[in-house]
Amino acid sequence: MPEQTTDDAVVIERLVNAPITQVWTMWTDPQHFAAWYGPTGATIGPVRFDLRPGGERTVAMTVQTPSGERSMWFAGEHVEIEEPRLLVYAEVMTDHDGAAPQSPVTTVRVELTDESGQTRLRLTHHGIPADSPGATGWQMALDKLEAALTDR
Repeated sequence: MPEQTTDDAVVIERLVNAPITQVWTMWTDPQHFAAWYGPTGATIGPVRFDLRPGGERTVAMTVQTPSGERSMWFAGEHVEIEEPRLLVYAEVMTDHDGAAPQSPVTTVRVELTDESGQTRLRLTHHGIPADSPGATGWQMALDKLEAALTDR
């Protein structure tokens, strides 16, 4: 999928108290990804990854909203993979069958750097404004990621 042409991006950087290989696994193993992805209270699944450049990825998410339960599906493909340091994927929100895009294509870039046994994580989500609900969702998700790594 091509990148969306935009200057809008969420950029979040954190130092995570876990080895780079553990952080990589949390991003690339569907079961581990489902355990932390999404805002607080979200239910994730199913998650399917074909972890290779050009490989498909699908993530389903259900959240509670003031007007009731809302389900979202994200479909896309892996663009670049350099284990355990770089993961880039493009995605679009779709209907439950993976068709009828309901949003523009966005690109997520996850850069991991080892820092003496800890991991510097830099997330850049192109196509999502820094002041959007998506940015808040990423902050919550990364809080959950850190908690899941602490529990391991």
